[in-house]
Amino acid sequence: MGEMKKQKIVVVGAGPVGALAALYAAGRGDDVEVYELRGDLRDPSTVPLNFTKSINLALSERGINSMKNANCPGLVEAVLEETIPMFGRMIHGAKQGELFEESQSYDVHGRYIRAVDRAGLNKRLLDELEKMPNVKFFFDHKLVGADFRKNRAWFERRSKTLDDHAQNPTKSDPVEAKASKSSSEVEVAFDFMIGADGAHSAVRYHLMKFARLNYQQEYIDTLWCEFHISPSPTKDFKLSPNHLHIWPGGEFMFIAIPSLDKSFTSTLFLPASRFAELDAQPERLVGFFNENFPGVAGDLISESDLRKQYDENPHLPLISIKCSPYHYKSSVVILGDAAHAMVPFYGQGMNAGLEDVRTLFEFLDRHRPKILQADPDALAVEVDAHTEGRMLALEEYTRLRTPDAAAINDLALRNYQEMRSDVTSPIYRLRKWVEEALNNYFPKSGFATQYSRISFGNERYSIVEKEVQRQGKWLLSGIVGVGLVPFVAWGGWWLWRWNRASHTGRGLTKWAAILGSKTEQIGRKFT
Repeated sequence: MGEMKKQKIVVVGAGPVGALAALYAAGRGDDVEVYELRGDLRDPSTVPLNFTKSINLALSERGINSMKNANCPGLVEAVLEETIPMFGRMIHGAKQGELFEESQSYDVHGRYIRAVDRAGLNKRLLDELEKMPNVKFFFDHKLVGADFRKNRAWFERRSKTLDDHAQNPTKSDPVEAKASKSSSEVEVAFDFMIGADGAHSAVRYHLMKFARLNYQQEYIDTLWCEFHISPSPTKDFKLSPNHLHIWPGGEFMFIAIPSLDKSFTSTLFLPASRFAELDAQPERLVGFFNENFPGVAGDLISESDLRKQYDENPHLPLISIKCSPYHYKSSVVILGDAAHAMVPFYGQGMNAGLEDVRTLFEFLDRHRPKILQADPDALAVEVDAHTEGRMLALEEYTRLRTPDAAAINDLALRNYQEMRSDVTSPIYRLRKWVEEALNNYFPKSGFATQYSRISFGNERYSIVEKEVQRQGKWLLSGIVGVGLVPFVAWGGWWLWRWNRASHTGRGLTKWAAILGSKTEQIGRKFT
């Protein structure tokens, strides 16, 4: 008979995904240790890995549902109290020199996403973890090695977090600087490791040495820079607080998300070449904003502050990562950005990561040893029973979650086109109006917008992608059948008459090319 013991779960990464994974594991009676490269993330002096201020995130149904299933009374209520509802997008622009704004609701039924402060959410989750007697924190611990066959890991323990980035330079005091670099290595045994340590994951790096892991990484040709819109002189919001604000620019955009202190966290998304142009000619910055993002420079951010923030805040890349498998035998699994980092344009990065946790533990629960299914408080379980069940759960998790992660990864990339350009397109608005009307008046038809399926439901991402493609083809064929047939018939008659008169086919070729271009444009919006 195998050895009888409780399981020791090591979670690497104490961000929202890692913290929620630790809550799920601890709630099942396991001993949990949480290791984090940085200092305590609740400490305001802890510098984020990307060296920016805490940014706001979009919290939607998938993330909320995953926190609900952690079975921590009061957690979800406390989190939601510190969010701001966003009912739709507010599109900004100018026509004939006059500023305008146009609201586009997210959902025909009035459902909304929520703006949440990442640091505040993280603090809530870590505070909840700290209440649990079977959880231990190890901050300032960097994973430097792992053997997933022997279930051993090695962490570099630092007495202080290293401060060696241009945005956070090493302290000038030589004694203090020396102390900040002192470290030692510790060996940690575990039964199961969960890697939730971000896009540049150390767990994934070591996993590659054991699993035949396929890996794809892409930096898109867009950088981002964060800006801050302060509250008004009367300490109120300068813009509607219940919208995500967008200044679409075709190949770039500027957005603003509300914060609880009545400020807005704003972001400029711009091709790297355009950043280089502005860097080379900084005097053009204000003019560039006035031309492309009317109403920002001077009204929302003073011109001097705009220049200062552009110069001081880093211009950071956007990475997209896909990989598979997510696990090795029964020893380790990666979640969140460690498994599928995505660009931020669907607001699903964190939500997908939190949903990873819920999905993973659904499979783990399904394959738990029978004694624990009958008595969750039972302590005496054979190690082999844990191992066999967990191996089956991880295989099933990888098999089902990989296509879902790939789908939302692709959808996030495509949604950048929608946000920076399509939101002003009549074709985009037509499809949205038709889908919402069908959903509202004929709910049994199954029609719904892609956004509502993603943000207000828990249907698998890969299924949503297929359903929306099928739906788009139906809509396109219906519009072509009902709306374009008379037009094409009239156009054919007109062309026949015109070509008879001109005795040439060049006009027909030109007309066909124009019609083909418009048809292709419509097709892209509907499929």
